[in-house]
Amino acid sequence: MSWLMDFLRPHRTIPITPWTGNGRWDLAPKRVAILIFGLTIFGFGDALLVNSLTGNAPWSVLAQGLSFKLGINMGTATFLISAVVLFFWWPLGERPGFGTLANIVVIAIAIQFGVSNFPEASNLAIGIIYDFLGVALVGVGSALYITCGLGPGPRDGLMTSLHKLSGVRVGRIRLAIESCAFLGGFALGGRIGLGTAIFALFIGQSVAISLGVVSRFTSK
Repeated sequence: MSWLMDFLRPHRTIPITPWTGNGRWDLAPKRVAILIFGLTIFGFGDALLVNSLTGNAPWSVLAQGLSFKLGINMGTATFLISAVVLFFWWPLGERPGFGTLANIVVIAIAIQFGVSNFPEASNLAIGIIYDFLGVALVGVGSALYITCGLGPGPRDGLMTSLHKLSGVRVGRIRLAIESCAFLGGFALGGRIGLGTAIFALFIGQSVAISLGVVSRFTSK
């Protein structure tokens, strides 16, 4: 059992991997493939939370609420939100990389594919399984695309830019951004509930564990 605990030990930093790029536009077939794969399973994880019917991740609460109000699908709403968030980078001095742009497009496509094709949970127990599987996939997807080093996602870039500008702790800024997305989505009719709480409680640990697994695999 100790080997499993060691294998799942969270990682406190972002590891350097064989596929980590030297810059945000340092493109190579393997690196781009890992990036796209990571973003895809990230989107699938978000879609599982939506189809759990127990409550969405905060940004999906906003995307779902926007989709209801504008009569568009979840993927399009996710794309529009990411594009708007990216717009706020420019006055803050942040600039996107290939990974940033891929994040906007691939996650939106993956979420819409998942929401349209994954079966909805038939009961609460299945919904909770969807929630934890979704959190796990988002964690793994995050670890893979982050370690590519091709640029942060729109929300991560906004968070770090505001941190550099204001000096406020990253955690507090992220909490404020997530809270705004959550409250805005709730006001628009996005679904919140147990799944939202599960995501909030476990997503940080999921990403940290996934980074640790990636680090241990690539260090061998």
